Order: sequence, then C-alpha cells, then structure tokens
Amino acid sequence: MNLEDLILVSVDDHAIEPPDAFKHHMPEKFKGREPHVEKRGDRDVWVFEEEATGYMGLNSVVGRPKEEYGMEPLGYDQMRRGTWDVKARVDDMNANGVLGSLCFPTFPGFAGQRFQTHGNREIALAAIQAYNDWHLYDWCNAMPGRFIPLMLVPYWDMKAAVAEIKRLSAQGVHALSFSDNPARLGYPSIHDEYWDPMWKACADNNVVICCHIGSGGKAEHASDLSPIDAWITTMPISIANAAADWIWAPMWKKFPTLRMALSEGSIGWVPYLLERADFTHRHHNAWTNADFGGKMPSDIFFKHFVTCFIEDNFGLQNLKFMNEDMVTWESDYPHSDCTWPHSPETTWAHLKNLTDTQINKVTHLNAMREFSYDPFAVLGGRENCTVGALRAQATHVSTEPALGLGGAEVTRKDGKPVTSGDINAMFESADAKTAI
Repeated sequence: MNLEDLILVSVDDHAIEPPDAFKHHMPEKFKGREPHVEKRGDRDVWVFEEEATGYMGLNSVVGRPKEEYGMEPLGYDQMRRGTWDVKARVDDMNANGVLGSLCFPTFPGFAGQRFQTHGNREIALAAIQAYNDWHLYDWCNAMPGRFIPLMLVPYWDMKAAVAEIKRLSAQGVHALSFSDNPARLGYPSIHDEYWDPMWKACADNNVVICCHIGSGGKAEHASDLSPIDAWITTMPISIANAAADWIWAPMWKKFPTLRMALSEGSIGWVPYLLERADFTHRHHNAWTNADFGGKMPSDIFFKHFVTCFIEDNFGLQNLKFMNEDMVTWESDYPHSDCTWPHSPETTWAHLKNLTDTQINKVTHLNAMREFSYDPFAVLGGRENCTVGALRAQATHVSTEPALGLGGAEVTRKDGKPVTSGDINAMFESADAKTAI
C-alpha cells in the first residue's frame, strides 16, 4: 500500500453552523425565537433567548499560518468557507484526501450543553430537534456518502431522548453526542439508573455514544501564569479520567452491545490506563466490591470503547496493547490540531510500518463498521474513495495559507510565552462585549 491508496474516515470533526441553520427547522410555535446570528460591532454572535455567545468560531483556524493559530475568529468572514458551507467542506475534504467525516456541534456545545442547561425545556427540546434536522438533512444528506450523522438528545427527559434516538436511527443516524460527565452539568451520574432507557435505546438501535473532550470534564489550567502549551498538551489526555469512570460504570453488564467513543482523546495513553485499571481491580477489589463478572477492566474497554488519533506514533506502534479493531482516525477540522491539507502525509508517516490489514482497520474499516457507514455503496466503490481519487477532484481548491483574516488576538506583545491567564482574559473580554 502507498499513500495514495489510503482511505481516510474521520470520526472527529466540527461544523460551524451557518447563520440560518435553525431558521427552517424550528416549529411554527417558536418562529422568531430560534437561535440566530446577529452582528455586534466587529463580530458575529449566536443569540438564543437573549443569551449571546462570546466566540462563535471556537478555534476554527484551519487554513491560517500557524503564527495566527492564537487569533480567535470573530465572524464567518474570518474563517475558511469550509468551516460552515457544506459544499466547500467537501471540497476541503477532497483536498485533504478525506472520504468521510463525523462532525460535532459548535454553537450548541459538543454535547448540546447550551440546550441541556437552558431554563425553558420546551424551546430547548425544539432547538435540539431543529439542530438534528439541520445536521441530517442540510449537512449530511446534502452530500451523500460523505458524512457520518450525529444526534443530540435532551438529558432532562428520557422518554423524549429515546423517541429522538428511534426517530433518527431509523434514518441512518448511529452516533449520539453525550457529555463525558453529565454530573458536571447538573444531571445524574452515569452510574445512576436514570440513564438506562437511553443506554437501552442506543444498544437496541446500534447507536454509539460519543463523548468529546471538554463536554463535561476538561483539562484544567494549572495557573494564570502557566504557559498555554501545558494546557494544550493535556487536552486529549484529559479524557482519561472520564474513561476510567466509564469503565467502572454499570451499563456494560446491562446492555452488552452498547459502545462508546472517546472523541479527540488520542490513544498513546491507553495501554498504561488499562494496565493501571487491571492492577487496581486485582489489588483493591476485595474491599471496593467492584465486580466485572470474572472479567478485567481492560476487557470492558477492549469490547466497548472506540478510540481515535490524529498523530500518535507511540500509540500506533503499540496496537498490540489495545484492540486494533476499535482504533480509528480523526482529522479535527477546522481546529488548530488539524493537519489539513496534509493529513495523508502526516498520517502515513506513522502508518507505513503497520500491515495493510491494520492500516485499513484504523483509517476507515473500524469507523465504517462501528458507525454503520458505507460510503463505498453510495460513491461507486472503493476506487473512488482513496486519497488519490479524492484529491484528483480538488484541483480547483486553493490550499495556500490565508493571511491576515483577523480576529481576537492575545494581547501579549513582550515576546514571553502566552499563558493560560492571557487566553482566559481574551475569552472574558469576548463574553463582556457580547453580553446582552
């Protein structure tokens, strides 16, 4: 196999919702109250029920030179069109040799946190359903075969959540974005039987629970003086705490076909976590009363947990300590960790020492199986889905860095390292400027 023969399916990307995303999908009762975009001075902001966002781009810096990665976009004209226009997104996917993409929300929060914590449950449910309809009909179905659809559900109403799972899975949606720790949002712990109807609906309808980093737990800033590099380093690994919590959760016994994905979590840390988990069980279960039915914590992880990586040479060289059938690839377009438009090159550098069977598994076959996604059937066969074939369709797409798009900039000008305090101050300023 060579680079041009790769097939890349990304299980973690992000859509910036276009300004009219909710306009055509909210019920008549709430017309005029749907989430919408307003111009506030020099920036575009999302507004919902008199609450406004601070930053609407959320680090959507793809296509900028790296020197401008710290400049936060303030509007649609400061982001690459592929961040919010689905046809331009597929052009960018082709230029990057990426066949398929699972896109998490931006304005609602990765797991819909903006709606999950809203005081008016009726309009929040309508907004969740409107988002789901936009995502499926206007985003995914607009470009058949190119996207893995994803749903949100209301956490406060399990009957409504189950109904939404059944409605959307019947239309081919087999991924659900869920907080890695809903207790942080004021909801019951994942160890509470409150969630059992939702787990059952996911298991019965072959829906994977996708927990994105930052959707509940998050990487902590050590101090305002800490270089921001330290925080960026820990972002993917921060989901390890959630992973441990989910390993010991009770749903795996009750619903043995249920699966979850640790989205944007990378894989290099997994072998040690599992070694530690098994040690913990052997060494402490006599007094903790943990019961895996004769299995080990690592067995639970291997069977139920999907992982993913952007660049993780250590993880890929240690697949024997993981379940290689549950490892997948991600692009993270349009965020700053994304390697667009060179993802095939950066990925191939870490893949080329694996067997062809392993390469095919981690680049696309595992994702296709787990998310019930079959682009080959839609796009006329495997030969039309390779890096080489897709890039041949993108000769008109410019991949030159876009200079000087503008945005909010970290104010430090003294040449010293940018700190967590600098970044937090930038976001606090945005919140103040957009408050209603």
